[in-house]
Amino acid sequence: MFHVSHLVIVGGGFSGTLLAINLLRYGTMRVTLVERRPERLGKGVAFGSALPDHILNVRAGNMSAFPDQPGHFAQWLADTNGGSDASFATRATYGHYLSALLDKTRAEAGDRLNVIDGAAVDIRMTGDGCIVELASGKMLTADAVALAPGNLPPHDLPPFRDKAPPLYVSEPWGADIAEGLTPSDKILLLGTGLTAVDCAQTLDSAGFRGSILALSRRGLVPHSHAPAMPFPALRERPAAHCAGLVRTIRQRAEAVGWRRAVDELRPFTQDIWRAASPVERARFLRHARPYWDVHRHRIAPQVAERIAAMQASGRLRIAAGRIIGARDADRGLIVQWRPRGGEQVQEIRVARVVNCTGPLADLGRADDVLLRRLADRGAIRPDALAIGIDTNRQGHAIARDGSAQERLLVVGPMTRGAHWEIVAVPDIRRHSWDMARALTGAQWVEAEGL
Repeated sequence: MFHVSHLVIVGGGFSGTLLAINLLRYGTMRVTLVERRPERLGKGVAFGSALPDHILNVRAGNMSAFPDQPGHFAQWLADTNGGSDASFATRATYGHYLSALLDKTRAEAGDRLNVIDGAAVDIRMTGDGCIVELASGKMLTADAVALAPGNLPPHDLPPFRDKAPPLYVSEPWGADIAEGLTPSDKILLLGTGLTAVDCAQTLDSAGFRGSILALSRRGLVPHSHAPAMPFPALRERPAAHCAGLVRTIRQRAEAVGWRRAVDELRPFTQDIWRAASPVERARFLRHARPYWDVHRHRIAPQVAERIAAMQASGRLRIAAGRIIGARDADRGLIVQWRPRGGEQVQEIRVARVVNCTGPLADLGRADDVLLRRLADRGAIRPDALAIGIDTNRQGHAIARDGSAQERLLVVGPMTRGAHWEIVAVPDIRRHSWDMARALTGAQWVEAEGL
């Protein structure tokens, strides 16, 4: 590994900020952090656009930014808000925590950290480094570059590509999805996962008392967290093939409950993914992924109770089906959809459609200028399953010709092709920590049990 004295990180959201902080905690490296949306610096989409009543999906005890200080966030929360390890803090509170960490790092690092408000539009490799071009025309030189694009905006379904706000909201984060609605209006949420749960809460908090239909192909909603009894942990990695893994989870669920059976896989999940064949990975995504997501990425109990109350009152309906088409109507859209397992197409007149399908992962459909240029030139490529940017285990981008780009790294959710479980805070913090260790050559003591 060549010596890196200056690293440019493109993307100042959660992943990029954590990488910068970890690099500056140890070693003498200079870091330049480039972020085009200053309001999301240090927070990213999930924590930068959160409303006051949006709750974290993980208890405070497992939300530390540092693997080597597992109680860091819980202690900060106790000192500032009176929370505890078992608390489900708000996402806005967690955003304040991340901002405080970045502010502290900037104060301590001095001129070793340079934060630039701007957009990177191209990266060129030179013989001994990289040149990063900004939209302003400014050029940055560095020994290496780390891409931290975070989660890309969701992909628009074909029937809605020609629709515009306020009838169609393509990206709910930062948008006022309740603006202008009346109690007689109906809203369609495309998706029933975590984003749809957030949007349903947003509409409820804004005082919307009309009806909401949340629609996805399977109609699955994230399950809730619940207290779990202590039990001896799983000691060996389960089989990597899909059928064997499902069998293991079911057997363990009978003994320890399904929540514990799923959670105890966390230390093994990335290794299970890497050990699986391409065929097994594709089979998992095709058949098991939706069920894995709703069991693995759960919501806080108070959020689950709120969603259940909305359903019980008739204001929220969860349905399984497929969108067939959409046409303009007076003050809204008429959307055609076919229920799962049925043949008859139904129609619903809605005042607004909100895209809650979740982040885009397919690099081939991304419209980000920088990623498009790098992909077109062959400096990066989609992974084999089109769920992110192709990288090796160390985070180096894989070029179109299959070579590892030693000076171009990728950190965060867009590396899911290599790691799979890389979207939650506990996984991203470890990823950024490991990358910082590799770049600085630091030998850090690892916290017990992580």
